[in-house]
Amino acid sequence: MITALPGILERSRALVVPALRAALDRLHPRMAAVGSYHLGFTDPDGRPVDAPGGKYVRPALALLSSEAAGAPAEEGLAGAVAVELVHDFSLLHDDVMDGDEQRRHRPTAWRVFGEADAVLAGDALLSLAFEVLLEHPRGPAALARLNRAVAGLVSGQADDLGFEERAVVSPEDCREMTACKTGALLSCSAAIGAELAGGRRDLVDALAGFGAHLGVAFQAVDDLLGIWGTEEVTGKPHGDLVRGKKSLPVCAALAADPSLAGVLGRSLEPDAAARAAAAVEAAGGRDYVRSLAAEETRAALDALARVDIPIQVRAELEGLAAFITRREF
Repeated sequence: MITALPGILERSRALVVPALRAALDRLHPRMAAVGSYHLGFTDPDGRPVDAPGGKYVRPALALLSSEAAGAPAEEGLAGAVAVELVHDFSLLHDDVMDGDEQRRHRPTAWRVFGEADAVLAGDALLSLAFEVLLEHPRGPAALARLNRAVAGLVSGQADDLGFEERAVVSPEDCREMTACKTGALLSCSAAIGAELAGGRRDLVDALAGFGAHLGVAFQAVDDLLGIWGTEEVTGKPHGDLVRGKKSLPVCAALAADPSLAGVLGRSLEPDAAARAAAAVEAAGGRDYVRSLAAEETRAALDALARVDIPIQVRAELEGLAAFITRREF
């Protein structure tokens, strides 16, 4: 049984990383090199390193959902690997689209290997996710769920790009974008292990709802960190304001005070970004997103409460929800 936090993420990593490494070995060597670097397994020259990697939240959800259905965590391993590969496919592409030069305190893959290789490696990871999942006896049903999640993620990303061309974006539109871009894959992650384990439909649906609401809460907290997080955590103070990103706090502030449209939603110098952060807070943007994160977390836990699952697994899912929604901002 996966233990309580922080052990749940450590155990998820222990199970998933070897499987991820084995999966990457199937790729064209050029693509494997990019993927391995992006995941923190190697340096730019392909030498093994222990670089900062992701938290493996999505794989942890997949493994726990398998246990929620009464199966061993390993039954959901193919799903855990698949959702992590899809997540990393999206990050590789996002970094190119956003022009981000740092991820996890290292140069992004496109800065090291070039845009073309980074995009192609993202494509390779997506294909690999489908391949890994289809090797499981119940893979086809799970693949349908994963494919819907990818479609939602792409739709959310398209809306996010479209927001850059709009002077004002409503908080409701921003929330819907978040539900697709972040919520769709967390929903899939929270249900895919139970799907692979042959879990009851009501259980799978409840876990999917849990993950969907958790995804919105997770992104809400990320958006708070993007403005008010410490530089040690985010890499840049007020980073989302410096980049001119229309995140949830910005959209809420603009809805409350349209006069801020002359300042927000465009790239800013650090000093101007600090003043803009104060304006967003004064307009209620920070409080709105805090409330949204709390509301969506409650909705996630309510979805989980509707079905019977092992006590320890419920505690671990609730603990994971608390862990990813109570970060400092």
